[in-house]
Amino acid sequence: MEQDGPLRERLIDVGVELVLTEGTAALGLREIARRAGVSHGAPRRHFPTHHALLSAIARRGFADLGGRFAAATATAPSPRGQVRALGCAYVGYALEHRGMFELMFRHDLLDSGDRAGTGPGAGGPETGQRPPQLRESTIPLFRMLVGLVTRCGATGDAEVIAAALWANLHGVAQLWAWGSLPLVLGAGHAAGVERLVDAALDAHLGPDRG
Repeated sequence: MEQDGPLRERLIDVGVELVLTEGTAALGLREIARRAGVSHGAPRRHFPTHHALLSAIARRGFADLGGRFAAATATAPSPRGQVRALGCAYVGYALEHRGMFELMFRHDLLDSGDRAGTGPGAGGPETGQRPPQLRESTIPLFRMLVGLVTRCGATGDAEVIAAALWANLHGVAQLWAWGSLPLVLGAGHAAGVERLVDAALDAHLGPDRG
């Protein structure tokens, strides 16, 4: 019999592949189990709810996005430059991985707190180990943005400014992916996205005086 660890990871791997290639609509428990080559009840050994499995898949997306943030900001010469690099990486990820991006921020579909991944074989109360929480993947990325906004010297509540900037960038990503912004702007892909990121930074952080 295959050990629980490899099976758990295989289920997540299958879910990641499905969401990247077919979108969130393909992420049914039965379909994931079928593609993983196990019975439809097997995922319940590791993920007591569908939301728990979706959360584990979303954590992979946040890990990928976090790695992109780190790479994008590593060579930026200033906090403002790091925010710009982060914004471009965020929108770029959204356009490149639309299915995963959609899943990652659907917290109405995900277990963001203590429910995620609990149960037999999932590192829950039965094993005495606390399972990884989705919030532990999402909150640090927001805190990174808050820290950069603070270092930029923005006037006002850094958390509110960071949240507003995030919402602006998220809207850019969604509206560009849906074709609305290219329609009204008539701009080339890369130039249009970068101009919008710059405009978002000016709106929330003030003009760049560097």
